[in-house]
Amino acid sequence: MEENKQKLDNQDVEQLSEEEQKAILAKYDPESNTRDHQGLMRRIVYFALLAFTLFQLYTAINGQFTAYIQRSVHLGFALALIFLLFPARKKWAVKSTVPWYDYILALLAVVVGLYWPLFIDDLVLRVGNLQTADFVIGVLAILLTLEAARRAVGLPITIIASVFLVYAFFGPYFPGFLAHRGQSIESIVQLMFFTTDGILGTPLSVSATFIFVFLLFGAFLVKTGVGQYFNDLAVSFAGKLTGGPAKVAIFSSALQGTISGSSVANVVTSGSYTIPMMKKLGYRKEFAGGVEAAASTGGQIMPPIMGAAAFLMVEFIGNGITYWEIAKAAAIPAILYFTGIWIMTHFEAKRVGLEGLPDDQMPDRKEVLKKLYLLGPILAIIIMLFVGVPTMQAALWGIVIAIVLSALDKSTRMSFKDIIDAMVDGARTALAVAAATAAAGIIVGVVVKTGLGLGLANGLITAAGGSILLTLFFTMIASIILGMGSPTTANYVITSTIAAPAIITLLMLDEPAGAAVPLVIALSAHFFVFYFGIVADITPPVALAAFAASGVSGGDPIRTGVNASKLAIAAFIIPYMIIFSPQLLMIDTTLLEIAWVLFTAISGMIAIGAAIIGFWYRKVFWYERILAGIAGLLLIYPEGLSDTIGLVMFIILLAIQFVTKDKFGTKPAQA
Repeated sequence: MEENKQKLDNQDVEQLSEEEQKAILAKYDPESNTRDHQGLMRRIVYFALLAFTLFQLYTAINGQFTAYIQRSVHLGFALALIFLLFPARKKWAVKSTVPWYDYILALLAVVVGLYWPLFIDDLVLRVGNLQTADFVIGVLAILLTLEAARRAVGLPITIIASVFLVYAFFGPYFPGFLAHRGQSIESIVQLMFFTTDGILGTPLSVSATFIFVFLLFGAFLVKTGVGQYFNDLAVSFAGKLTGGPAKVAIFSSALQGTISGSSVANVVTSGSYTIPMMKKLGYRKEFAGGVEAAASTGGQIMPPIMGAAAFLMVEFIGNGITYWEIAKAAAIPAILYFTGIWIMTHFEAKRVGLEGLPDDQMPDRKEVLKKLYLLGPILAIIIMLFVGVPTMQAALWGIVIAIVLSALDKSTRMSFKDIIDAMVDGARTALAVAAATAAAGIIVGVVVKTGLGLGLANGLITAAGGSILLTLFFTMIASIILGMGSPTTANYVITSTIAAPAIITLLMLDEPAGAAVPLVIALSAHFFVFYFGIVADITPPVALAAFAASGVSGGDPIRTGVNASKLAIAAFIIPYMIIFSPQLLMIDTTLLEIAWVLFTAISGMIAIGAAIIGFWYRKVFWYERILAGIAGLLLIYPEGLSDTIGLVMFIILLAIQFVTKDKFGTKPAQA
């Protein structure tokens, strides 16, 4: 341990340069793999992004246009900019020049985006009766959406959407419950671009309203320097604790998650600071990367500003649910998620013998606290959502408050150029989301038109033999597999359309026939698929967040993913807890019930953490690890008898550990 301290005393923590961060992002995050334009083209793209933001702000402030106009213009902006920014092949991103065919694709995207605004009166009059020009534009919209999604999001979502289109056409040739009467090419084109059930459907609608404004809010927060402040605040409060840098990573990533919907971006942003710090203290490369990947992935479930899929949840659940209710319901699961990672890293630090940061590497806490005002915009949004301010208005006010509060200190004050740059950055981050939601709209449209959703839900229940546990298990596997190749947004759209209805059907068995779905059941089912779509980012073999973390740490990607999965074991347990113990969502429950569920859940996570890491107050012997694992699972399962047995086992194990910590204590293992 002294050797580790000397390393820290004699060396500064080497952070990745901005160029190195960009290289890692470009490698593992399709959204960051863009051309580096120069000269005139740089200005054209810059002002096009600015125009995109100005359009969105105008409609957010003055009211949206009709659905077809709002969504098609949003789509046109996004598609055109994607073809100018994202190369056809990943390795071509180093080139700043735009090939001739991308200019053509961008121009066609503009035509597609303007078609509805220019001809809306005629299109409404001849609804269901496509003319040749309509058909051509509809086909172009589908092809451009698929190609834009491939470039900005990745190949898997494009393949999935294409398969659904093929399924819509060849329906009669599929076996069993998958069969349907089939759709003609004309009806598919009609569905995809000339109704609000396809590309211009609910997913794109949410992108064109809530998501864009909140991404813009995040861009303004970044410009105030809040990202670095999160690191300083985390070091100030957690740096001196046992295994300090790992806990700094957890604290910082949880905060970063409130302004970032991307696990990979979160890893690179905060990990470029925390991973070198952890390595220098003595953590293994793979463990350091695993901590950052697990914590950063949890950012998408961290209220008040969660990932883009959370905004989709508002629309998909419906029934008047507000974003505040979604954020409130996510609060306790998020606390449990990060508590689980905190416990695991604490036990690992104790096992290896890692202490906190030395005094000379700690920031001045008074100076850090002087900038607490940087958190003001986030706090303001929480308050506004709580008192019932509409979601988009809350985000707009959050932007205004961020600009005003940044002016309190010269180091954070935003100039006019900073404000414009933030608007441009916000539009840039929205491009991949727009492409993903447009492609997801293709999938939703086919599911609704063919009745596939009901068929798959019934098929899933049949395959599981009517067992809720097996249905949940199959849904978990499907969500993780889809999440390995799709962004959380698209993954949630697919699973909430196909798998969530199966879960809701089984949870409704005790309800009267024809009864409306209670909010708590709908939320439980949707949170289940939402969580496992996110967990895919740290689940090998395709764990993009873990791979990005390994790019920062220099560790093995698969081992980093395994470590991240172990640390985030809570993420694999919490969704089941939500189904069987919906009190976690704070709906129709009492404070006493919430307190008891929290107590047993955290106790269970402590026991499971000790079982996985092999350390508590001392080394945990193999038979104790087995008992601790059983106690943890019993405590997590929400049932009176299991809680009682688990708690008794937990108390006995805790007492034995504490009493014998000196007698059986072992020297710290090597990091």
